[in-house]
Amino acid sequence: MEINNLEKFKAKMARGKMCLGTVITLSDPIVSEMAGDCGMDFTWIDAEHAPFSLENIQGHIMACRGTDCAPLVRVAWNDYAIIKPVLDLAPAGIIVPMVNTAEAAAEVVNSCKYPPRGNRGCGVRRANRYGSMPLDEYFAKSDSDPMIIIQIEHIDAVKNLDAILKVPGIDSICIGPCDLSGSMGKLAQTNDPEVVKVIDEICEKTKKAGLLLGTASGPYDVWKKRGLNWIALTSDCGSMGGGFRQVVANEADK
Repeated sequence: MEINNLEKFKAKMARGKMCLGTVITLSDPIVSEMAGDCGMDFTWIDAEHAPFSLENIQGHIMACRGTDCAPLVRVAWNDYAIIKPVLDLAPAGIIVPMVNTAEAAAEVVNSCKYPPRGNRGCGVRRANRYGSMPLDEYFAKSDSDPMIIIQIEHIDAVKNLDAILKVPGIDSICIGPCDLSGSMGKLAQTNDPEVVKVIDEICEKTKKAGLLLGTASGPYDVWKKRGLNWIALTSDCGSMGGGFRQVVANEADK
């Protein structure tokens, strides 16, 4: 829907371009508005690790509306009660962490799709522009909006990947390198040969299955070679912290 810029997000990837984004962890929606105005293709609103309320999430989603930026929300867990109210805020995509089985992936899809494809409850508000969009038109659009993105970030998920990729309704796979490496007994050792081999396997199988591929981890060149479609290369705190340290370093050198 135009309200969340999903069409622009998808169109850029369809042209063979990689979409760039940032992880949002600060509560002020100005951060998301700034990201959009600075040219980010999407935001990754991190409701798994940041101390966000639903009002915070809504503010960040709404802040992207006046830009070309698509707001994606990573929810805290694969739970219908957690996912449902976020869907009603009309994000461009839902990212669900730690999906390790095909059954769990099917639960994500069921939570995100209206009957008969799923069991999403109907409480339309913002998504149909407060009644401005006819319900039949809204329901037709909602079958492919928001994007359903599941995270592969555990070695158990890798073992079940072939079955997970066959679950209808998934739009994109998101790789979580740090947690994946931790599940292999190599926490944060994302350059370890064994971890790299597993990540390459995920990328190859995902692309072969025809699904979009994303992550929130660098470096850019490495992921580009793997055929990535979208990547959050920085975060609000990371960008600010890096900028602060650079200012201090520049002054210290004088």
